Amino acid sequence: MMPALAGCGPRWGGLYRLCLRGRACRGWQTSVNCGSICHVLLCNRLSVQSLSQVRAYASNGQKKSPGSQNTNESTSETAMPKTGTARDTTSIGQKTPFSQNSIQVKVKAVLKKREYGPKYTQNNFITGVRAINEFCLKSSDLEQLRKIRRRSPHDDTEAFTVFLRSDVEAKSLEVWGSPEALARERKRRKEAEIEYRENLFKNQKLLKEYKDFFGDTKPRTSTAAMMFKGPGKVVMVAICINGLNFFFKLLAWVYTGSASMFSEAIHSLADTCNQALLALGISQSARTPDSSHPYGFTNMRYIASLISGVGIFMMGAGLSWYHGIIGLLHPQPIESLLWAYCILAGSLVSEGATLLVAINEIRRSARAKGLSFYQYVIQSCDPSTNVVLMEDAAAVLGVAIAATCMGLTSFTGNSYYDSMGSLGIGSLLGAVSAFLIYTNTEALLGRSIQPEHVQRLTELLESDPVVRGIHDVKATDMGMSKVRFKAEVDFDGRVVTSSYLEKQDIEQLLQEIQQVKTLEELEAFMLKHGENIIDTLGAEVDRLEKELKQRNPDVRHVDLEIL
Repeated sequence: MMPALAGCGPRWGGLYRLCLRGRACRGWQTSVNCGSICHVLLCNRLSVQSLSQVRAYASNGQKKSPGSQNTNESTSETAMPKTGTARDTTSIGQKTPFSQNSIQVKVKAVLKKREYGPKYTQNNFITGVRAINEFCLKSSDLEQLRKIRRRSPHDDTEAFTVFLRSDVEAKSLEVWGSPEALARERKRRKEAEIEYRENLFKNQKLLKEYKDFFGDTKPRTSTAAMMFKGPGKVVMVAICINGLNFFFKLLAWVYTGSASMFSEAIHSLADTCNQALLALGISQSARTPDSSHPYGFTNMRYIASLISGVGIFMMGAGLSWYHGIIGLLHPQPIESLLWAYCILAGSLVSEGATLLVAINEIRRSARAKGLSFYQYVIQSCDPSTNVVLMEDAAAVLGVAIAATCMGLTSFTGNSYYDSMGSLGIGSLLGAVSAFLIYTNTEALLGRSIQPEHVQRLTELLESDPVVRGIHDVKATDMGMSKVRFKAEVDFDGRVVTSSYLEKQDIEQLLQEIQQVKTLEELEAFMLKHGENIIDTLGAEVDRLEKELKQRNPDVRHVDLEIL
């Protein structure tokens, strides 16, 4: 082929073939055959033959010997003979000696990639409770397994004991004999749990009958104690006063037939029912968090306040508007209003007293949180007290409206003023209900806390040396001054590693490094200290979360995600 190409003309000059023949490169179950790579070079004066030396490393770090199939290629490299003809010699004019240059190509030694599959749980840790419940074991079965102390996710304990999932699975198969027997036992326990839940109401009823018969000697629970202090006290006082007001206003309406007095009686009845609902919300909000509601039942206060606002609108405003419109369309004569004035005066005093109790409670709570009275009400920090405040304020204004309209009716003898008073009280109740619905809906949606507070939390994290950056910060008010803080944190790996090294014996660590000779030893060394560094990073996350909670008592839940 080469003589034929050389005879094509002088412009081709010398045409030479450079062959790179490499050995088979093998590593970690992957065969790469370098084969024969032929390069055709156009050159006038220079002919170069290059030899390649490829070094392959096995997983043990040693050079791998060539295979038997490449024995011919593993011998000493020989120069390719010149294939040029006399015409080639004439055209070139002189012999061009072949120069042998050795090219060394280094192949990067890498570890074998481990295939874990879509589901890998052999190295997972599980607690003793999960091992007993999910694998149907006894506590005595766990005593024979390896116990591992790990960092606790809870604030009240520093470390707790876990077990390897693979050990627990092997123990469960040893106890039950086969996966089928274990599955049958799980099914039986599941059916027993369902049966227990179905009989739960019956058990609670029997327990109540038992307490009624023998007497409940337990001390007062925290739920009952909540009803006699703070917001609970305000709500209970409002229930008693509004209940009495409803009774006397109803008698006054029956005696006089005044539309305004009817609206006031309905107003007091709506307040009594709504505040009873608030009391139920307060008692439910004190329930202990469970598996279905891990963040507790704090929002029950907002739910009760929202229903209360809807109840005021439908029951209070709706009936007041209806009675006022009926009075305008079909006016009725009004009897003596003397008793109505006396009852309105008593209602003004009682409603005013309840209003003062609510105002004092809000001022005390706002002062404790560093907020103004207006901010505390607008942000609905305590929905129960807010409802009492708004209802009693509307009650005082409603008494004033009713007294004014009834006075105009008595002075002029025209009952239209009384009906207009009923419409005015209905409009006042509608405005109060709209405000309560708006504030409680905003609280239930999960609004953000004040920007100044978010900035303070962010600066606290950024001032820590282990943190390089804070991103995607979300601080949500969960209700009742409970804040949930979430942020993406970019940690400084050098600082985390330095924190780990400060707790190690450097001389011993240096000796371990010097003893590393093979890839297997290097892998074992890196896995050991890599896991310890990850544990150190987890400890740093726990430390930051604890500091956030200590310096900001409102922050109850902190989620720091590693970026």
